[in-house]
Amino acid sequence: MRLFLDTNVTLDVLAGREPWLHDSATVLSLLESDQFHGIVAAHSITTLYYLCVKELGRDKATAALIDLLKLVSVAPLDQETILKAIALGWGDFEDAIQMLSAADANADYLVTRNARDFKTSAIPVVSPSELLAILRSEGPPSP
Repeated sequence: MRLFLDTNVTLDVLAGREPWLHDSATVLSLLESDQFHGIVAAHSITTLYYLCVKELGRDKATAALIDLLKLVSVAPLDQETILKAIALGWGDFEDAIQMLSAADANADYLVTRNARDFKTSAIPVVSPSELLAILRSEGPPSP
């Protein structure tokens, strides 16, 4: 199962943000299994680094990103994706790029805490807790 993680989900874990830490950390822990593949957008990495440096300091932010990159792959961001995002005319440009990156990465789910911002998404959008509930009801995916 391919899971595209929005910046807020990974930041919850890297910065230890409550009350979302537990569910987001559980989603990230799924990526240690061969049954799940995690993906983040290229621009999320720069945003995460910037925010984590402010929150944790440079050394801890660097270590956190290195650990994250052991669990996820990075979806490329190119001019075509940016132009498509502009053409969508969404109120939040960054969310449009997230959705298009997730679709280009063939993600099964876009995992975010801001599902309401993705009402016209090309792929299913779920919160970490919703994803975990789906997995409990359906069981783990086959490899």
